[in-house]
Amino acid sequence: MIIRYERNGKVKHGWMVEEDHKVRVIEGDIYKIQTAKPIMTGLELSLDEVTIKAPSAPSKVVCIGVNYRDHASEVNLELPKEPLMFLKPSTAVIGPGEPIVYPKLTQNLHYEGELAVVIKKEAKQVRAQDADDYILGFTCAIDVTARDLQMSDGQWTRAKGFDTFCPLGPAIAAKLDYNDLRIVTRVNGEVRQDASTSQMVFSIPQLVEAVTAVMTLLPGDVILTGTPAGVSALHPGDEISVSIEGIGTLATKVVMEE
Repeated sequence: MIIRYERNGKVKHGWMVEEDHKVRVIEGDIYKIQTAKPIMTGLELSLDEVTIKAPSAPSKVVCIGVNYRDHASEVNLELPKEPLMFLKPSTAVIGPGEPIVYPKLTQNLHYEGELAVVIKKEAKQVRAQDADDYILGFTCAIDVTARDLQMSDGQWTRAKGFDTFCPLGPAIAAKLDYNDLRIVTRVNGEVRQDASTSQMVFSIPQLVEAVTAVMTLLPGDVILTGTPAGVSALHPGDEISVSIEGIGTLATKVVMEE
């Protein structure tokens, strides 16, 4: 699987060999698949020598709301007739282990475990049947939400756009059958969400088509595909993880804003 890591002040992509606790160094831009293909150098580093970053540095994160039937029921919302979109800024993105900061502007912080789609090349007006050609792979995500702000004024982007409100990682699974993946969210070790991507209202190809009909996606951009039932509050000191079949586990903790 593809990871993005920092070592000696430089950020690069690599191929994680988890069973050997190593990363194989990749030289070149993994997104420039049409011109200069990235090179597997043969050099291997111990994972202890590197800091794993968010696997992508997107220009934008496009999020899809109310895309699981059971989640729509728990929040008393009707199923949307077309994908419900909102944005998170690039500054919301953090990597594995980087803490979620609980802002002083909210008193009701929620988690939403999600499957994230990473785009590999410029995508504009993509048809659903061609969507897989534009997908680099998939990773885990947490859509962090100031629920009181979201409900009070309906400004989803404000409620979900704070710094640190989009943990991504730990790696990008480049080849994955995404139609029926188990997704499990735990808070302090307790299972809070346990569902399958088969419960989505709109499939991933449908989401790619809908989003790219509106805006151009750039290499590294991310689509968050919605969350299943089981969302609830986070508190300072909580440890949260999202595990997705075929990808791994994204884990972090919550700290209070200073």
